[in-house]
Amino acid sequence: MKLDYVSRISFGLQRYKTIYTKKATSRVLDGSYNSIYKGRSMNFDELREYVPGDDIKDIDWKATSRSQKVLVRQYIAEKKHNIMFVMDTNKRMLADTDRGEEKRDVALISGGSLAYMVDHNGDYVSAIFPDNKSMRHFPFKRGLLNLENILRNYHDSVTYDNDSDLNNALSYLIRNIRRRMIIIIVTDMEGTRKLNESLLRQLVIVHDVLLVNISDADMFGKKIYSVDQRDYLPPFVYESRKLKKISAKMRKDIIESNEEKLNHHGIAHTTVDTVDHVDRSLIELLEKHKHWK
Repeated sequence: MKLDYVSRISFGLQRYKTIYTKKATSRVLDGSYNSIYKGRSMNFDELREYVPGDDIKDIDWKATSRSQKVLVRQYIAEKKHNIMFVMDTNKRMLADTDRGEEKRDVALISGGSLAYMVDHNGDYVSAIFPDNKSMRHFPFKRGLLNLENILRNYHDSVTYDNDSDLNNALSYLIRNIRRRMIIIIVTDMEGTRKLNESLLRQLVIVHDVLLVNISDADMFGKKIYSVDQRDYLPPFVYESRKLKKISAKMRKDIIESNEEKLNHHGIAHTTVDTVDHVDRSLIELLEKHKHWK
């Protein structure tokens, strides 16, 4: 199997030294792991300067006395972790983001970049998403072939006749997966709006849950392609000031409602509108999750 998607993601991450070379993101993610797996099952990595919130048991007093700075031991988790991606494959993902890029592509690179990084941590990656006929479940595995297989199938599952509901994927996960996980939900504004609060409540009790929101294009002031109609909207629609005002109010209300829902359940989230901003958005997401605890 050619690693087309993995190669694209690898090239992108190598441009962003703050994520990949310095392992900044990996260490943020390790902080998330601690909220799931209690106890010290970790290897010593290096010393770093103390920051508020660090466990005082990790302070290296000998090194502190020599350097005149409070230094703590940095650890790397020994335990391998289970990272589950729940990806939205509804035909909405064929529409554009606010930056004019296909939502499917931005979702693929966003989820794939996170999966690529945790695979390099030696962790297990799984994914669940619905195609038009069934629920696709990729078991927890390690390795780039596993990641390429997930990404290729995700790309092929987002089609014009896919009317799937992401809640079905969450229900499937709750019924069938009996292990603790870090769950990454990748969807858009409408997908977030439709997320069932009862399902979210069940998930956050047991798992760490994060959400990547893929932005939606503003449908006014330019030609807009309708995924439902498979054609461009007529000018009287996207040039109407009255419709623009109504649409802007609805969009604002949905965004605020989504924000309230995710905050209520303690789900760290970020919005991605372009492949070029995936790196900074993922760092924002992981930092939010780290400090949420």
